[in-house]
Amino acid sequence: MLTNGLVMVTLILIINIVYVSFFTIRMILTLKGFRYAAAFVSMIEVVIYVIGLGLVLENLNEIQNLVAYAVGYGLGVIAGMKIEEKLALGYITVHVTTSQIDHRMEAKLRDKGYGVTSWIAHGREGQRMVMQILTPRKQEKKLHVHLKEIDPKAFIITYEPRTIHGGFWVKAVKGLQKRAAEEEI
Repeated sequence: MLTNGLVMVTLILIINIVYVSFFTIRMILTLKGFRYAAAFVSMIEVVIYVIGLGLVLENLNEIQNLVAYAVGYGLGVIAGMKIEEKLALGYITVHVTTSQIDHRMEAKLRDKGYGVTSWIAHGREGQRMVMQILTPRKQEKKLHVHLKEIDPKAFIITYEPRTIHGGFWVKAVKGLQKRAAEEEI
């Protein structure tokens, strides 16, 4: 009986971790506009959900099954977030303000494969150079390392653009990122 109960708890826990991970991925795919991938993931997600919920409802008198369901749900949220971090779908825009007005910074960043637009701005303490940089999300950490090497005191804001249209960025950045990655190898 104890072995059977332990198997049931473990099964419910694992099923819910997998279900919620799929749920999280589907939500992210939906938000990023990947309709067909989100629809496909949702089909798998619902089958897993029905199986897991069915196991709990069949044995509702066993409190450990309900606890396993809840714990699995929480662990699934964490697992889904970790998977999403690894997938890193889409692009980010990084807004950088620096007191160093040196156009060689832009060239260095462009040579590393980033899309850079810059202009001179006026801050409380005088002129500043502002750069707007587009890169795939997978390159975010690497970009922050490059920026801190260039100017450790730079003011940096990162955000995710909802829509990108036209310009040099999308096609060229993909090609430049690929070339820069190949050169690192």
